[in-house]
Amino acid sequence: MPHGDHAVFVVDDDKRVRDGLSELLESRGIGVTAFASAREYLEAPKPDNPSCLVLDVRLPDIDGFELQARLANEPHPPIVFITGHGDIPMTVRAMKLGAVDFLPKPFRDYELLAAIQTALERDREARRDRSVLNELQGRLNRLSARERDVLPLVVSGLMNKQGAAELGISEITFQIHRGNLMRKMHADSLADLVRIATKLGIPITHSRHGN
Repeated sequence: MPHGDHAVFVVDDDKRVRDGLSELLESRGIGVTAFASAREYLEAPKPDNPSCLVLDVRLPDIDGFELQARLANEPHPPIVFITGHGDIPMTVRAMKLGAVDFLPKPFRDYELLAAIQTALERDREARRDRSVLNELQGRLNRLSARERDVLPLVVSGLMNKQGAAELGISEITFQIHRGNLMRKMHADSLADLVRIATKLGIPITHSRHGN
């Protein structure tokens, strides 16, 4: 079963493999839940914890690569592939699509354990990044429409006078909007605001005006 701070999911149609991996992981204090098919895994409720998916390539319903492709466009546990029928092209394909590792059966215990720890840490980092991005997006959503207009001009390096001319407003009005957005975005400096804008994907362009 999943532990409080992490979860490892094993998807393999061979019961002996599921039982063996479950026993191995539980003996090392790693929480694990095993499934006989990809469909079982997809339909099961999952805890909102750092996770890893140990996935067999050949499955009776959806094969491992198809499941990887289905999960590609949404947050999902990093994948460690295991297979008794692997080759180099399959390994390359899996790694290109973001798998942590591709282990041919039989593999050594330490190889799987190391891959799982790497996957769990990768998921922890991804979750931290998503949490930061969500917080920044929340700040952005609190900006007024005009402050949203001012933001890309400020991070692109325009002076107040230049930005005001760009928007057809007075310099003092531009300054007010600039101050408001700095406060709402929790930015202590222009460099800080630029870092925030970069994380949010706000385009930063060169000024069309001279300094």
